[in-house]
Amino acid sequence: MLFSDAAIFVLALTAAYFFRFEFALIEYDARQLYNLLLWVVPLKLFIFFVFGLYRGMWRYTGIRDFWKLAQACIVSTLFVMAIILIVHRFAGFSRAVFILDGAVTFLLVGGLRMAIRTFFMSWDRARETNVSLRPKHRKRVLIIGAGAAGEKILREIFENYQLHYEVAGFIDDNPDKLGRTIHGVPVRGSVEKLPEIVERENIEEVLIAIPSAGGEQMRRVVGICKDCNVLYKTMPGIGEIIDGRVSLKALRDVRYEDLLGRRPVELDATGIRNYLDGKRVLITGGGGSIGSELCRQVVNYQPCALVLVDASEANLFHIQMELQHESCYRSVHAILGHVQDGPLMTSVFRKFRPEVVFHAAAYKHVPILEKNPWEAVTNNIVGSRVVMELAVEHGVGRFVFVSTDKAVRPTNVMGASKRVAELLLQSFQGNGTKFMAVRFGNVVGSSGSVVPLFRRQIEYGGPVTVTHPEINRYFMTIPEAAQMIMQAGAMGAGGEIFILRMGTPVRIADMARDLIRLSGKEPDRDIKIVFTGLREGEKLYEELITVGEGIVPTGHEKIMVIRADGQGALSGTPQELAARLDEQLAGLSEAADRFDAGEIKKRLQEIVPEYIPQENRSVFQTPPA
Repeated sequence: MLFSDAAIFVLALTAAYFFRFEFALIEYDARQLYNLLLWVVPLKLFIFFVFGLYRGMWRYTGIRDFWKLAQACIVSTLFVMAIILIVHRFAGFSRAVFILDGAVTFLLVGGLRMAIRTFFMSWDRARETNVSLRPKHRKRVLIIGAGAAGEKILREIFENYQLHYEVAGFIDDNPDKLGRTIHGVPVRGSVEKLPEIVERENIEEVLIAIPSAGGEQMRRVVGICKDCNVLYKTMPGIGEIIDGRVSLKALRDVRYEDLLGRRPVELDATGIRNYLDGKRVLITGGGGSIGSELCRQVVNYQPCALVLVDASEANLFHIQMELQHESCYRSVHAILGHVQDGPLMTSVFRKFRPEVVFHAAAYKHVPILEKNPWEAVTNNIVGSRVVMELAVEHGVGRFVFVSTDKAVRPTNVMGASKRVAELLLQSFQGNGTKFMAVRFGNVVGSSGSVVPLFRRQIEYGGPVTVTHPEINRYFMTIPEAAQMIMQAGAMGAGGEIFILRMGTPVRIADMARDLIRLSGKEPDRDIKIVFTGLREGEKLYEELITVGEGIVPTGHEKIMVIRADGQGALSGTPQELAARLDEQLAGLSEAADRFDAGEIKKRLQEIVPEYIPQENRSVFQTPPA
């Protein structure tokens, strides 16, 4: 490498002299050239070595290497000219010679490196054409996305002889790219033209190379691919692979945002810092899916202390370690215990004196709570009441309660317990603490969500189990849920129930099919979908608003709020509601202590008249198998 560059330096300076003096060197110029070569060549080699030009592998020469080469050529030329200026004042020397020398050096050295890279590419291509090494069948593919990600994929397909793809073209919605080429491969049309291009070009597979696409755009592309009856895969950005967000065993793990049927909502964070910065914050259920994400986002606003309460030792440990070692937030206190434990929670409030409380601790799995309804009473109702009472007693400024759309006209114990907790929240109004609730749809990717279950079933080869062909749900992402909770704390004046506009509900069967396709397989062919029937307590359609609840706009177009005075089940003053709930909850707690499922459901219906209990047996009533 050194020898080849030294030869080029000699040739470049000699050529510069010949060009400058029109190929007619006199003896003086020849002697001057000889004397210059004696020290210019070693100087250039030294400078090139300092710039690291001999540490690289020339077969992988790229743009960055050429920039470094250009810098080395400029610096070496300036050094040579500076030395001549200092020693000889440029007397008898032509400045044009050294400028020409720098340019010719760059062209020849760069050309050598490019020739070496071209040689190795040709060698690899020759190996590819070898019948014994070439795949027996090369799939004709289209790449959707004529951008940076698509170009990288095309380059990898060209340079990796082991890949069995032949790229027939690009697809892109940008009209300025239509008819242009990337490395000789044409952009054939827009996504809408995909069906006719697939048929005309005999395409066997489509690679979706738009890693920044939102859910709505991804669903549109997937829908068109589905109509074409062609196999497709989604490709990750290189950054996703480096960050570890994508496994190298697959082209790309499906992002949950791809399945929403809408763009993720970015909530307005103005005002959040004002009530979190420097405050003592308590998060119950801090180790859960939503609670842990809430912790990650809250620490960005620099509370002076973050207190986490969770009944799961493993979850609590993981989020504490993450906050301390990854987020570098040290003022985190982990309390292992249950929110219904009055003495424990009293000690927590006395010790840490929280100013903001996010109450996310709850049992939420519908079929489990149908079989164990006493736990819904103990955790979701009694636990919420304990935390609310202590918030009032210790002068907490803001209290945000995490509710669910299943609290609307509930058909299961879980939803009814959450509705009772909403009524409890209303009964505590006017005691100095601002109480707000956030009513969620399904949080995609959270613990117990259908999506992780579907992904595991797909990994094991299926079948994917869906309860009913027509069942649908509203979905939001875990970050959306956490932002919504914080936003409610900033916007609430007390007594509101906030709801996120989540667009059109998504059919679970369609989501399952999308997941299968986005995993590179074909539903009902590679992976079967099996309908198992509605589970206990489950209903086909979820709602966000119940009868008698009035909706008013907020300062954010994606957030709705239910008026504190417009909730159907709330009649009378908060004090009257509190007195009525005290009497009703006493009987409910007694039934829970006896593990009497039938009585629990009866008592819940007395508190929540719109609750329609289902006839099913608890774990103690179910005969053993």
